[in-house]
Amino acid sequence: MSREYGKRDPSSHRTPEQIKKMDRGYNHRPDIIKDRSQRNQARSIVRKDLGEAAIRGKDVDHKRMVKDGGSNARSNLRVRSEHANRGWNRKKR
Repeated sequence: MSREYGKRDPSSHRTPEQIKKMDRGYNHRPDIIKDRSQRNQARSIVRKDLGEAAIRGKDVDHKRMVKDGGSNARSNLRVRSEHANRGWNRKKR
């Protein structure tokens, strides 16, 4: 009988205890919940505007980031590839 206690998940490289701790703490902070909700809502806004096919396999990007006070106004949203959106350059900020 093998014990799963403390065994790391190969996809996240965290133990179940670490995942539970993060879920109870950081992910449940009101400001984090609000930002995550805003990001999810942005995808829904662009989906209604452009259609599902236009955003399939792509990211909806906030030109001014949510954490820096960006809004969900359509003028602040754009569709970008995952590569371009997730690999932003810190030096260009």
